[in-house]
Amino acid sequence: MAVAAIASAFVLLAGNPEWAHAQPPNSVKRLRPPTTLPLTSFYDAPHPLPPGKPGELIRSEPTDEYALPFEVSAWRILYHSRTANGEDVAVSAVVLVPDGKAPASGWPVIAWAHEFRGAARPCAPSLMKNLGVGPILAMYANLGYAVVATDYSGLGSDSGKPVLDMQSNALDIIYSVPAARAAVSQIGPQWIAVGPFQGGVAAVAVAESEVRDPNHLGSVATSGLADAQSAYQHFAQGSPNRMLLVLASTVKALYPEFQVSDMLKDTALSAYQRVAKTCGREPEPEFTNGMLKPGWENNRFVKEFFSRNSPGQKPAHSPILAISGEADPAIPAEMSEKTVARMCNQGSRILFLKYPGLDASGVMGGSVADQISWIKARFAGHVAPSNCP
Repeated sequence: MAVAAIASAFVLLAGNPEWAHAQPPNSVKRLRPPTTLPLTSFYDAPHPLPPGKPGELIRSEPTDEYALPFEVSAWRILYHSRTANGEDVAVSAVVLVPDGKAPASGWPVIAWAHEFRGAARPCAPSLMKNLGVGPILAMYANLGYAVVATDYSGLGSDSGKPVLDMQSNALDIIYSVPAARAAVSQIGPQWIAVGPFQGGVAAVAVAESEVRDPNHLGSVATSGLADAQSAYQHFAQGSPNRMLLVLASTVKALYPEFQVSDMLKDTALSAYQRVAKTCGREPEPEFTNGMLKPGWENNRFVKEFFSRNSPGQKPAHSPILAISGEADPAIPAEMSEKTVARMCNQGSRILFLKYPGLDASGVMGGSVADQISWIKARFAGHVAPSNCP
């Protein structure tokens, strides 16, 4: 009943970061409370950063600043993670814990992998009063799960440029769990990664990562799966999409020798510089797909990024639930089918569910009962189902 009651919230909240502050029309103009929190010194890592093992806690603090049910307790944490190149970095996250007494083994954990929300430090979900998807995270807590929601490297903490790279994001997710356990003793060792959009790809990357945690029981991607090349070329064929600017920024962060001018025309450079400083709440920088250099997708570094961001290059060591809306224009169902087929061919154990008539936002609500059923079965120790041919 709890799942059914909250399912509609997924539909209403997806893509609406100001849900908690919606107000009815009124002839009297009212001041709206701020939807974001200040970037405090908590997020400032020591420079140089003292060495620490991946997942080691740097600091933590309890907080009551989020728009969450009073039954849910929250902490901020700062912890050691690793970049794609193995460098030690500080990453911030939020930990949510249910009310009441934890099971003897500790609260089972949902490691939330957020979608792209911006490239600047203040874009961190932990600096939003509703955490971006507050009701979704609160739902997990109300169902008896602790939630660990990383910001990813470079968002919140001053650890450098954020990278929209599934392997980098996966490391931040993996190492957030032991850091949360160090901060909150009621948290248990077993966990499942869950995410929408880009976060879903990162959750799959956790299952495919060379960093294997035996307590990771599986991953859930809630809104389609596609390899990076198919997704970004699809963006380039449609309406102007700032994700192409973020792609250029990401490739530059991964490969410093990459020249942005090999991908973007001079007319796009001001938009490129601006996108790294905004969170999507500001007016979009002027950008058209005509500002892309012809043949940009054949650049050596862009192709290397595409390769490392294609699920199914290696087998997953944990089961996966992949969910796709058949009416999703961003990630068409045929893209997800192609990606899942490649993952199946690697021997990965996948349950692939498609929902007719639903786009990416609608499928998050339409699939919530299936998500929770799959998650409960993993924590119960049941063998994960698969519909790979």
